[in-house]
Amino acid sequence: MTVFKPIQFGKYQLLDKIAVGGMAELYRAKLTGAEGFEKLIAIKKILPNLSEEQNLISSFIDEAKLAALLHHENIVQIYDFGSMDDEYFIAMEFLFGKDLRTIRQTAKEREMPLGMENILHIISRICAGLDYSHNLKDLHGQPLNIIHRDINPQNILVTYEGQVKIIDYGIAKAASQNTKTRENLIKGKLAYMSPEQANGQTIDHRSDIFSTGIILYELLAVKRMFEGETMHVLSL
Repeated sequence: MTVFKPIQFGKYQLLDKIAVGGMAELYRAKLTGAEGFEKLIAIKKILPNLSEEQNLISSFIDEAKLAALLHHENIVQIYDFGSMDDEYFIAMEFLFGKDLRTIRQTAKEREMPLGMENILHIISRICAGLDYSHNLKDLHGQPLNIIHRDINPQNILVTYEGQVKIIDYGIAKAASQNTKTRENLIKGKLAYMSPEQANGQTIDHRSDIFSTGIILYELLAVKRMFEGETMHVLSL
């Protein structure tokens, strides 16, 4: 196994790689300042092999700008966005916790139900974050119409302190740009899309609410609503 060696990335020091997805890679990083100031953060970078896809980069930039406008206790906080050596990145708060998919799987394996109170708390916090983003307006009072587009258990993080955070606002729209031509990028997430989104139709905030409803069902029923390969789920 290759040991990750900390490297300098502009004003940030990348300490270790946390995860790699179809669109980006995530690092635990550290920001240092005067008088011994240190702050742990997370850095998400577009995968190097996608750096030439201009449409994807443009969407990533647009969504990162929108994500920076979001200031809510149930949405991960974005600190910085930029480009370093032609590598686009987002700096965000580092959260100590587990995503909802991991929590659900672990609870099932250990035969320890999450309990109605915990389930309703998690769902209510997701709804609070979505309601805020769906109704956010710009400085001129015009609706921004921010839709997450990728609400699924992997994008819901529960911290060890009990906070519920929606993550990946920065790349959700960029990922959806490729749903028709890069099937592997939506595999596993398609089961949480509204029918309209899965069919490539125009969607609004109700699509996020539909996805949240699927999460609620799965937490209560302790089983998946839709299972199978991507094309099989599409046919349901």
